[in-house]
Amino acid sequence: MEKYILSLDQGTTSSRAIVFDHEGNICSMAQHEFPQIFPQPGWVEHDPHQIWGSQASVIAEAISQIGINGHDIAAIGITNQRETTIVWDADTCEPIYNAIVWQDRRTSEYCDSLREAGYADMIREKTGLILDAYFSATKVKWILDHVAGARERANAGKLRFGTVDTWLIACLTRFKVHVTDVTNAARTMLFNINTLEWDKDLLRLFDIPESMLPEVKPSSGVMGYTTTTIFAHELPIAGVAGDQQAALFGQMCVKPGSVKNTYGTGCFLLMNSGNRPIVSKNRLLSTIAWKIGDEVTYALEGSIFVGGSVVQWLRDGLKCIQSSSEVEELAESVPGTDGVYFVPALTGLGAPYWDQYARGLICGISRGTTSAHIARAALEGIAFQVYDIVKAMELDSELGISELKVDGGASRNNLLMQFQSDILSTEVLRPRVTETTALGAAYLAGLAVGYWKDIDEINAQWQIEDKFTPKANPQAVASKLAGWKDAVERCLSR
Repeated sequence: MEKYILSLDQGTTSSRAIVFDHEGNICSMAQHEFPQIFPQPGWVEHDPHQIWGSQASVIAEAISQIGINGHDIAAIGITNQRETTIVWDADTCEPIYNAIVWQDRRTSEYCDSLREAGYADMIREKTGLILDAYFSATKVKWILDHVAGARERANAGKLRFGTVDTWLIACLTRFKVHVTDVTNAARTMLFNINTLEWDKDLLRLFDIPESMLPEVKPSSGVMGYTTTTIFAHELPIAGVAGDQQAALFGQMCVKPGSVKNTYGTGCFLLMNSGNRPIVSKNRLLSTIAWKIGDEVTYALEGSIFVGGSVVQWLRDGLKCIQSSSEVEELAESVPGTDGVYFVPALTGLGAPYWDQYARGLICGISRGTTSAHIARAALEGIAFQVYDIVKAMELDSELGISELKVDGGASRNNLLMQFQSDILSTEVLRPRVTETTALGAAYLAGLAVGYWKDIDEINAQWQIEDKFTPKANPQAVASKLAGWKDAVERCLSR
């Protein structure tokens, strides 16, 4: 009887479960959105119970759609929003505070104080990361400092910390297993990517007891077995990777120099940098792409905080569209932006600027500006941010990027993909299966249990659905890029 891989894709705004077959085809999929919590400006939280509840419900829905059960599932793969931080009580298994989401900026001033104290270089050398509120370490410290009794319980070994993968594995195993993988550990700002260990200097700096931290495992390998009521059988949880690393693997960017961009809530460009971390001179991140067996693959990463979520803002904040799917039609109703630029720095600017105090800017508005011009400028603003990171990657790696593999929800937007190709003067390749984040987790899980024999077998499955080639006039592109540069300068805080 045919077996399947179940992939859990826990994202910033929704939870998904996707069932894949041996050919990498999607057999069923279920998705549930869950609420975002904004207690104060710049703060973003999730309810950990809602993360697990939405994930549990889509698991049940996805497997029931095709009439299978645990007997038919070879393994479970997990991919997740990465830096989002959850702390729970070891005795009660109850979270002591809401999950603090990667987008949250409440620890920005603390990051400034560490920078002024001269810690930025040390953190960078150990973790490959820029000192920023984006990562988990300062979020854990905030919880320990602001939740009554938390620090005392942490010092007594009674609290557990995890990124979302760790939380889901804990829930799937009834809190018997407390683990993460190297890719998620590498996003905490507590993990040394050179030694592959939790770093004692960083733990002292952030005043975080090591007893809180999960055991770090390879990205492909059995981490534990399910013991929940969702499955009548024990199923191996065999592949875990942060969402962007999973997408890099799902896109089969397995050779050094290959690049993908995921257009999700944020946008994330990753370049496979081989068996060594590249120290960026252009404010990119060095991170771990995956670990399979004893072999570690590294990546260069550029993070864009606001990608597809700018479309949500057009829908919910500006109310110029009723659903996100309408944005392409609205943007296409005008031939261009008419000089309007939209810098979507709604939660600061990520790479290569790293300005956590920058805020969104729409400029070039005239009496003739309509919601269509703003919608088109919002889409172009996503593509311009990608351009900035690609150029930084080319400088760091000393490699010209000949193609960009794309995935994520907004990669379905043909207008955006064509504009991306135009301003990069590069082919943009959209694969047949665009759920590459979930697919990457499935591949990592399947490799661990022998479902696929090796990477070569998986690589043979990757297929192009659409190819976008540059069509724009080079002078027009140069003019657009100059206008973008000016708009970014206007929105920077310094």
